[in-house]
Amino acid sequence: MIRVVLPAHLRTLAEVHGEVELEVPGPVTVRSVLDALETRHPVLRGTIRDHATGRRRAFVRFYACAEDLSNEPVETVLPGPVTAGAEPFIVVGAMAGG
Repeated sequence: MIRVVLPAHLRTLAEVHGEVELEVPGPVTVRSVLDALETRHPVLRGTIRDHATGRRRAFVRFYACAEDLSNEPVETVLPGPVTAGAEPFIVVGAMAGG
């Protein structure tokens, strides 16, 4: 079971409270977690990744085990504690402005 922490605005949009728990088959990668998340909560399609390109939106960041995975390839396998459910995969909505 993969645990996913979403920022408040995406939790509200998906109508979830707390962490999202997902079954992710095969190697657990950034892409497979996002695919499973969007399959379970279709309203999130296009909010984390661009519809056309599938690339991460500019103001969204991904973290696992205190490591920033935002600029890593989407086929990056997530660390063992995340795949074991001990640590969450975290999606952060970055802040901008001054």
